[in-house]
Amino acid sequence: MDASQQSLQTMPPPQAIATPNSYQRLLDYDIWINDDDNFNILRKDIFQKRIYHFQAPVTDPVILDCGANIGMSVLYFKHQYPDARVIAFEPDPTIVPYLEENVRRNGLKDVTIVRAALAEQEGQITLHSDGRYGSTIITTSDDAASTESQRYDVRTVRLRDYLDQPVDFLKMNIEGAEWPVLADSAERLRNIRSMVVEYHHVPGWPRTLHKILELLDRQGFAYLIHDFDAETNPHAQPPFRLGPQTRYFLLIYAQRKGQ
Repeated sequence: MDASQQSLQTMPPPQAIATPNSYQRLLDYDIWINDDDNFNILRKDIFQKRIYHFQAPVTDPVILDCGANIGMSVLYFKHQYPDARVIAFEPDPTIVPYLEENVRRNGLKDVTIVRAALAEQEGQITLHSDGRYGSTIITTSDDAASTESQRYDVRTVRLRDYLDQPVDFLKMNIEGAEWPVLADSAERLRNIRSMVVEYHHVPGWPRTLHKILELLDRQGFAYLIHDFDAETNPHAQPPFRLGPQTRYFLLIYAQRKGQ
């Protein structure tokens, strides 16, 4: 076990209350948080369970962080690989300031923040923001996000434009837009060594898991699927029930064959 892994496993337990808009200490980082539940779940999933851990063949891997939120994943990547080159995408104008402050305050170098949503084409789109962690460009008429959120016109960029060179790791958590973005990037996915994609099964949203898995297989990836845990993802735990209002999330880990 290396020193960085040991330091993660010996972290103290999370605070019972992490006040929104406060700074929380984690390892050597001061983190400006927007929401206590969001912070504690990200802390558990990213730093303790290490859902975005990967083995890089170099000390300065290229990482695309799609849906960076307040930057917890960026901090994890830089903790594991201080010389990593990270491009972090975050479209929500209410969340980007937290991301920028966490990068600045912790002195992270070689981190590029792209204030944009990922989509099939460049342009603008309406973002439905909850100001926490569930902002999305995917909505339907019966989706609560379409009526109970703030709306912002945000810039869109294409993932494929950032895949014209080898990428060591892709992290994707873009709240339902994963299939069209991956499909648009199709053949360029072969430039990625490994990735973790969060799949969203949300009432009213398209069912695209089968399409994503077929695409990954066709582009030369082996994959496995994980369901987080009962705290983060209670509706994916047994006894199983699947109805129109079922909501669950899956992690898809994919690794290019032969790596």
